[in-house]
Amino acid sequence: MIEITKKQLSKMIDHTNLKPDATQQDIINLCKEAKKYGFCAVCISPIYVSLAHELLKDTDVKVDSVAGFPLGYTFTKVKAFETKELVDSGADEIDMVINLVALKQKNYSLVLDDIKAVVKAAKGKTVKVILETCYLTDKQIIKACKLSKEAGAYFVKTSTGFGPSGAKVEHVKLMRETVGEKMGVKAAGGIRTFDDAIRFIKAGANRIGTSSGVAIIERFEK
Repeated sequence: MIEITKKQLSKMIDHTNLKPDATQQDIINLCKEAKKYGFCAVCISPIYVSLAHELLKDTDVKVDSVAGFPLGYTFTKVKAFETKELVDSGADEIDMVINLVALKQKNYSLVLDDIKAVVKAAKGKTVKVILETCYLTDKQIIKACKLSKEAGAYFVKTSTGFGPSGAKVEHVKLMRETVGEKMGVKAAGGIRTFDDAIRFIKAGANRIGTSSGVAIIERFEK
């Protein structure tokens, strides 16, 4: 068993609801759960950022939202605009989707500039770059990690949760090996149990994105 306390595990969880049909009441409930269990952040769609910011303003739970989501191939200036609007609305963290089309075509200057623009627009807020690893080879994952690090992002993240598959332990290990110990690695997509979370933490993740945060914490055995 990995040496981790219940509180430490809670602070590694981004309690997530990015469902296209999520209601305002769903987000209110998500924020209540995040406060109760001491999660690191709630990860929600842009439309609910202002609401979550108001609900969580007197807590240490962060508001996390998404840019270029879920496909990643929007114009750079659009991602940057989204990011600015999110920050202005109260977001503390931004999970942006990498430009997969550009990455796979080896247009690395576009990928780099895309991430840099979001980092600049975030004005010091935490930026996580979603690689959508299910579509990438190991070499492409390594390159995406290096570009994200060069661009000044705080984290690389496995998945949107909207692709054909989610996080894989071997990808998290590869991401951690590539970015080193100072940059964050977020595992997300299909992580539903306590055992899942621990496997990914052992592999090198220091943040877990999941809609099953409550079930994971309630299963804590230490």
